[in-house]
Amino acid sequence: MALDFKISQLGTMILEETAIGHSNTCALSNKILFNSGISCMIIMNRRTVQEILPVIVVRFLNEWLLRGLVLVSLLLQIELVLLGNRRKYTPGNLLRFIIWLAYTTKDLVFHIFIGVLFKCLGAGNDYSSQQNDMIRAFWLPFLLHHLGGPDTITAYSLADDELWIRPFIHLLLMFLWALSIFLRSWKRTLLNILTYSMFVTGLIKYGEKTLFLKSGSMDHFRDSIIRHPGPEVIDDCIPSPDPSKQSIPDSVPLQKANKFFPKFKRLFTDLVLEPTALEQSKSYFKNISEREAFQVIEIELGFMYDIFYTKPMKAYDKSDHEYSTTDVIITWLLLAGAIVLEIYSIILLCSSDWTTIWLNKQKRTRVTLICEAIASCRLPYLFPANKRWSDSMARYSLISYSLKKLPIKFSEVWKFFRISQMLKECSSKNSDVPKYLKILIFEQLQKKSKHTPGIKEAKELCADRGKRTLEEMKCFSTLHWSIEGEFDKCILVWHLATDLCYDTDLNKKSSPAKNSNREASKLLSDYMVYLLLKRPLMLPPGIGQIRFRDSCAKATKIFQTVKDRNIQSCKRFLLQANTEIPPLKAKGDGSKSVLLDACRLAKSLQSLESEKWNNEKKWEMMSHVWVEMLCYAACHCPRNEHAKELTQGGELLTHVWLLMAHFGITEHVCQD
Repeated sequence: MALDFKISQLGTMILEETAIGHSNTCALSNKILFNSGISCMIIMNRRTVQEILPVIVVRFLNEWLLRGLVLVSLLLQIELVLLGNRRKYTPGNLLRFIIWLAYTTKDLVFHIFIGVLFKCLGAGNDYSSQQNDMIRAFWLPFLLHHLGGPDTITAYSLADDELWIRPFIHLLLMFLWALSIFLRSWKRTLLNILTYSMFVTGLIKYGEKTLFLKSGSMDHFRDSIIRHPGPEVIDDCIPSPDPSKQSIPDSVPLQKANKFFPKFKRLFTDLVLEPTALEQSKSYFKNISEREAFQVIEIELGFMYDIFYTKPMKAYDKSDHEYSTTDVIITWLLLAGAIVLEIYSIILLCSSDWTTIWLNKQKRTRVTLICEAIASCRLPYLFPANKRWSDSMARYSLISYSLKKLPIKFSEVWKFFRISQMLKECSSKNSDVPKYLKILIFEQLQKKSKHTPGIKEAKELCADRGKRTLEEMKCFSTLHWSIEGEFDKCILVWHLATDLCYDTDLNKKSSPAKNSNREASKLLSDYMVYLLLKRPLMLPPGIGQIRFRDSCAKATKIFQTVKDRNIQSCKRFLLQANTEIPPLKAKGDGSKSVLLDACRLAKSLQSLESEKWNNEKKWEMMSHVWVEMLCYAACHCPRNEHAKELTQGGELLTHVWLLMAHFGITEHVCQD
């Protein structure tokens, strides 16, 4: 059998397919035509492979191209099943790249396979060739199953949900192509009957994916909330679970999250919350611990991730031959792989929060035994614990980055090999979200919720970014300038001041060795700068990256004059700067550096400690200011950015945003 396609054109088409983005809605028709065109181009070429490649290579391609494509498709499916759901709690770009590569490549593999198969069918008239045609046609439904994707990942991004019409049209085209192949390979044998049965289930699998993409699109998601608003009033006192179900993992938070989620998922649309639901949520969250509160938030955001990116709450109740031995082995691999993957998907489904909630509602004593059996069958890597997010926060330090930018030998060579970019990435690091930080955030929101009897007060709290704390601490008149103006400037000024005060206090013998407010201030300071640089769309618009660049340039220039260039010496040198010089004169008209303002703020904070406060009260005030800045950023982050971060391990900012809404501190409230 000769394969009549041009290798160079096929390579070009593969590169074009990889380059197609998910977010460009204008490329919809081009994408569909291109996908169908791959198959057509493989069939309709004037030159043959024999004109380009040696005979031995052609013979190898004739025998192994289809086999290789089938095996690659199976490997990609296994990869998506194992890794598809892990991006929910694993930050970092490597995992996301691997998943993206598998997610996009499986479509391309199917298109090439169906084109090559269409060309190969009927190429030989002998009995052996006809038998091989039938078994290779039997592979096609398996690839259609793979194209439908596993339950662990339906959409790679929100753009896939919005473009749900694309796979729907693709489904119609693939149905016509596959049907024509089956008709050509029909021989009235048992294998043909099995092929048609598998073909129907493959179409259902792919059609199911299309339906879930449609349900995850923002318009249909919003419409579903409007059509099915859920119960009007949440019970004043949500009943505790039955004692017989106490051994079910996280049964109490699961029940609470399941009660609140139908109402609070409105936050991910343009719909507002109902006052009755908000009051019930406030009364509940005021009387629980910070651990249970954050656990409920984690579960709710996990539900939201499932709706946008997976297939939630779906389970599936599921001789002699003259074929080529290799083809038979591959067929058995496909069958075994399909069975194993379905079993794996069922175990993952039974371990999900959705299933646990459903089991909780069943009035049977065996429910506890089922849940315990499912929990005990998890293996360390294949069946990881049901993590809902990464529970970590990235950090970025301006001063540490400035020290890495100091001139070195062969700096031009370093720039050529992008070493400077690597250093920039190294300045960012991840830390677990400590318990004391969660307690601080929870207690502050709990305290603020007492000052929100109405919508007006709630909106005022959403607009606060340090003013309320400074007024309560009676230092607003001294420090008001540091929280006014553009938000990105306030973040950088307070970040640098916090960094300077932090190292100064660590070197003081009079300072306590452990101070949770000091550590929390440092964590939030670094985290907010990380958001400013790496997640700017989550913050209000501004020129934060320009300010960061200019401040780094200024700091780098200053650090060159420091004899001992360790981080402590550089920070001590900054605190000695003359802050009486007007900022415009110190930094020039074109610079947006905030270095001088930060030094001024650091000195003001240190003077407060020496005049009327002790060290602990100073850090208490600073930590409260940072919590207010965090809450301000959470309230002003677009809801689609919160949704996007669910696929990247999650952000602390998103959890704070939803927790604030449960406390009634939100602008999305119905004013009727």
